[in-house]
Amino acid sequence: MDDKMSSCSTSLVPARSFGSVCSPSLTSSLTQMFSILDSAAEQLMVHRDFQVAFDTCDRGLESLANMDQEDSRCGEFKAAFCILGIQALAELNQWHGVLSWVLQQYEHQEKIPAKIMQMCILLYSKVGEPAVMQEAARVWLHCPSNSRATGFGTVAELYLLHVLVPLGHKDEALELIGGEVGSSAFTEDQRQTALDVVEEKELESHPNPRINPDSETAAHPVSTEGAVIHRLEAMLKFFYRKLLLTSSGSFSLRRVFLAAVLLYMLCLRLDPALPSSFMWISKLLQLLKQMWRAMFAPYHQALTQSKGL
Repeated sequence: MDDKMSSCSTSLVPARSFGSVCSPSLTSSLTQMFSILDSAAEQLMVHRDFQVAFDTCDRGLESLANMDQEDSRCGEFKAAFCILGIQALAELNQWHGVLSWVLQQYEHQEKIPAKIMQMCILLYSKVGEPAVMQEAARVWLHCPSNSRATGFGTVAELYLLHVLVPLGHKDEALELIGGEVGSSAFTEDQRQTALDVVEEKELESHPNPRINPDSETAAHPVSTEGAVIHRLEAMLKFFYRKLLLTSSGSFSLRRVFLAAVLLYMLCLRLDPALPSSFMWISKLLQLLKQMWRAMFAPYHQALTQSKGL
């Protein structure tokens, strides 16, 4: 056996993910499986030839089925081939057949490894078909032997967040959180967080019926109108203060003209026939009077006094 087969290759993701597959005590049959797995990974990740990669995985799984299944490493090779095969099918846009292909390899849903179950849930969620995984994930989670498997909690979390919640299955979600699956998969804090997620999704799907949409719609223009009037009033007061601070000797007609143009444009945008315009016009008139008195009252008083003399 050469060095490549007797130690883990640093260039192979499947070899790193399944450490015991790289054991130096591989038999000749398992060495052949490792070679096929190596080839499939290279086709998928290096050459990006997804169809050839999938065909290589299929060939490896067929050869593996004819081997003695007593060695635990056979199961690891099988999972590795399935993971690469799922990735290849997804790249080929043949995700519809992923679950059925996986079930061909494992025959029963509860026998699927946790890592593969996680990949399938995420894949079908991403393509917008979470319901495809509902039955398979439910059966897998309720199998007693799987509760001790590494990754059981992750499968339960993905099933809750990417299948039950998007589908709006609140009752099943609550049962999952509060039942045996939830007690095995989640801590107390995680269960509370999961409950909050379910309740939030329920509120988004079913708004509070006690709130009258008509009254809410009617109240919105009022609040918007009040905010706009407040901004308008602040802007006019700004111009008013600017005019007061301007000395009479250097009084700028350009600033007065700009203020007049802005107010004129604001007035044109108001329809006096609308009741909602009354408050606007009243505010404008009040502020304009204040500005007029501040600007021209001193000149008018001086002119009156001079005429009286």
